Amino acid sequence: MYLPMVLMKYHNILLPNFRRLSLMATKSAAAASVGRHSFSTRIVRDFQESDLRSLKVDRRRFNDTLHDTCKFGTGRRWGDGRTETGMCRLSLTDSDKEVRDWFVQKTKSLGCQVTVDAMGNIFAVRPGRKEAPPTFAGSHLDTQPRGGRYDGILGVLSGVEMLQVLDDHAIETEFPVGVVNWTNEEGARFPIIMVASGVWAGRIPLERAHELQEVGSGKATMKSELERIGYLGATPASHESTPMAAHFELHIEQGPILETTGQKVGVVTAAQAYRWFAVEVKGQEAHTGTTPLSNRADAMLLTSYLIAHSHRLATAHNAVATTGTLEVSPGSVNTIPGCVRFTLDVRAPADETLDTMESDMKRDFAALAAGEDIGGLRSGGTRGKPLTVAWQTDAMTAATRFHPECIDIVRASAVSVTGSDSLVRDMTSGAGHDSVYTNLRCPTSMIFVPSKDGISHNPVEYTSPEDCAIGAEVLLQSVIRYDLLRSTREA
Repeated sequence: MYLPMVLMKYHNILLPNFRRLSLMATKSAAAASVGRHSFSTRIVRDFQESDLRSLKVDRRRFNDTLHDTCKFGTGRRWGDGRTETGMCRLSLTDSDKEVRDWFVQKTKSLGCQVTVDAMGNIFAVRPGRKEAPPTFAGSHLDTQPRGGRYDGILGVLSGVEMLQVLDDHAIETEFPVGVVNWTNEEGARFPIIMVASGVWAGRIPLERAHELQEVGSGKATMKSELERIGYLGATPASHESTPMAAHFELHIEQGPILETTGQKVGVVTAAQAYRWFAVEVKGQEAHTGTTPLSNRADAMLLTSYLIAHSHRLATAHNAVATTGTLEVSPGSVNTIPGCVRFTLDVRAPADETLDTMESDMKRDFAALAAGEDIGGLRSGGTRGKPLTVAWQTDAMTAATRFHPECIDIVRASAVSVTGSDSLVRDMTSGAGHDSVYTNLRCPTSMIFVPSKDGISHNPVEYTSPEDCAIGAEVLLQSVIRYDLLRSTREA
């Protein structure tokens, strides 16, 4: 049987020294019908590999819960089925409050103590046999404005199902375990992604996060909305106030690799670096009919060159660059745009690549604004007046390498659940996740499951119930294996 070295150590220690629990295989069906506590208490520190393999999620309950909670913030319908809708549950909206209230009530009913911090992060902790920082499963319940039912949601709901399974089987972990819902991971309403975990990790100042104003014409800030929905917690948003022993996150892949290769689980070893820029192009407003092309300072025309050039540079540097929002002023059909503001999301596996990309873009954008031609972008056109380009860095994270012990634990759990190492692969995350920030303060790793057609941030985002359950069982095993590892170290 495949076991990474770190797991082999505690496996060999436990095997001769602790009693082997009966799996009660012949009684399991009957026990399930009697009630959730029909098993005698099972202590994790006594677990063997067979005990881990015996733990299964209740697939029907898990799938029903996942989709039932999607009534809070249901989005655009894309099919005829009951669950064939997307999600629109922006952070700190009324629908976000509703799902938060559900999460608090549900985890309390499973014996958890719930803490809300000053960023609205919700920590639900199930006691262990000993007091110590908990091992957490975590992700986020907020979505994109036209998002799906799995991004983030799967990670939190699989954590809740983990608590259910532990409760069903009267399992006592040696140390506390918990589930965390991180606030505004998406950055769709308040424009810094992973902002609340960033505050918890000490990388984003609380004041800056609280003062973030919502995207669009609204005037609400994160702090005002936290107050409005009742989730401005009294606990400081800090890894010192709410320490973690480890953090495991189940997430959909959001890409095509697992589905294409026919594999079931991605063991996430790293996450690529990203930077978000806000770019402002200033020209001169003028009448569209009376202003010759040579006398124009057209901010929209220059913006089109800049976006196209960012794509060329990304191709050259094996990176990705995306413009997701554009604000054109004054926004009149017969007025040449005098100002355009747009975003640039640039990502690459290495920090050095982003350094080069940023330097090249700033150099070339300034040259294009001055009227120079780069790579034939202006070929066939008329040179107009010079314009100006200003930059602001909104957010950035460095490339991340997750903790080797957590990676090994996820890999062992994935092989145990799927029954074959050929169904498991190591992966690098192309997207940012809250685990990037938790990794700065505690051992962390992630678990990926397949995304149909590689689609995410889209109402049609889909992961099959089978794959969701496999991911949830890998998460469950990972948290328990980490509890075992902590037990052996103490011994």
